[in-house]
Amino acid sequence: MYLGLDLGTSSVKAMLIDDRQRVIGTASGALTVERPHPGWSEQDPASWIEATRSALGQLRRNHADALSAVRGIGLSGHMHGATAIDASGAVLRPCILWNDTRSHAEAAELDANPIFRALTGNIVFPGFTAPKLKWMQSHEPELFSRVATVLLPKDYLRLWLTGEKISEMSDAAGTSWLDTGRRAWNSDLLAATGLTMSQMPSLVEGTERAGALRREAAAELGLPAGIPVAGGAGDNAASACGMGTVADGHAFASLGTSGVLFAANGSYLPNPASAVHAFCHALPGTWHQMGVILSATDSLNWLSGVTGTDPSVLTGELGETLQAPGSVTFLPYLSGERTPHNDARIRGSFTGLGHESDRPALTRAVVEGVAFAFRDSLEALRQAGTTLERVTAIGGGSRSRYWLEVLATVLDLPVDIPADGDFGAAYGAARLGLIATENADPLAVCTQPETAGTILPDRDHAASFDAAYQRYRALYPAIKGATA
Repeated sequence: MYLGLDLGTSSVKAMLIDDRQRVIGTASGALTVERPHPGWSEQDPASWIEATRSALGQLRRNHADALSAVRGIGLSGHMHGATAIDASGAVLRPCILWNDTRSHAEAAELDANPIFRALTGNIVFPGFTAPKLKWMQSHEPELFSRVATVLLPKDYLRLWLTGEKISEMSDAAGTSWLDTGRRAWNSDLLAATGLTMSQMPSLVEGTERAGALRREAAAELGLPAGIPVAGGAGDNAASACGMGTVADGHAFASLGTSGVLFAANGSYLPNPASAVHAFCHALPGTWHQMGVILSATDSLNWLSGVTGTDPSVLTGELGETLQAPGSVTFLPYLSGERTPHNDARIRGSFTGLGHESDRPALTRAVVEGVAFAFRDSLEALRQAGTTLERVTAIGGGSRSRYWLEVLATVLDLPVDIPADGDFGAAYGAARLGLIATENADPLAVCTQPETAGTILPDRDHAASFDAAYQRYRALYPAIKGATA
């Protein structure tokens, strides 16, 4: 048996798989996000441990024998979070999360230093880790002076599990401290944020062993002591391992809380000007590119909260037949946007509202607006040298067939729907645990799931969606001064 632990924004998910990669059981422990000020997003790292205990407790009650037979663990987690700990290992402040935009001024300052784009291959986005420490240096100098180590969220969980301060390449690539081409921390990048190499965890590949389970944690969780914990991956790279998106040219579109258009690359292809992320993959000698949308299903969840209607009911009201774009346009910039604008201060909007704009019209606008944001990422990937022939849909939003029909038509690409199964980040983490434990061939383990069906672009509506996308593109510069 192998265990995958995925530290998400809203929960910790635990998944057990056997040596044939069949899912034996899953469980989760809930998490909450604190937003003490506009643009802030934080979590208490202690809650990650409690949620892990909760998830493993459920597995222990339902699958005790399987849990006691676990041979290895893999970790996944939301990226970019700044978890600052002191010399004793105590957490200095709540973790500043990936969707926190308070450090936009610090990000712009670092990004103006040419070494960052040259070495990391990326824009310094406000959500990345380095500007958050720069913000701490300016706004919380006493706490900053006590920082002994900065850990990413899943690596803090690793510290509790193993006692080791270790990270891996895919997650480290989202900090703005990694020389992404060389797959190593860079002292000049660290110095620009007032840090040194001694404050960084050691680095391994995601498929390598990165600590062993402490006896105390093992006894508490119902797991064998001393089993290896793999390096693991950031959540998107872990999802890619779960989906088998590891070979050059393979891609997926994740309609989750945030939206990701992810393309695996056999070589390092940075192009910071396109606002595409160029990161290390979890497998050695591989990289990937991502276009990132900060509010994908989060946009629909927002509308759900405003209207008091479940998201599935909202999308269900659209029916099953694709319609031409409506007169209302939605910009999904509820938390700012990364690709292609790198704008933490922009905010969303509806335009084209009229007396006839009922609830389904707003839902259509949200669904279409998120799809147009994916089109922005597709165009940015093309500028970065990556051409996609098809994508696989994953994430909660992929349960809406209507949404996938819009996405296929807007992207002008076939959208594959995987066969029933859970192939997300927890599954990818479990696969990495298997690889690290058994020294298995990563490509033999990280295979693609069977395709249950494919949605093709609707040629009858292609021209109208393309025209609607051009209207969408024109709105960002028009509203920037009014909302930022």
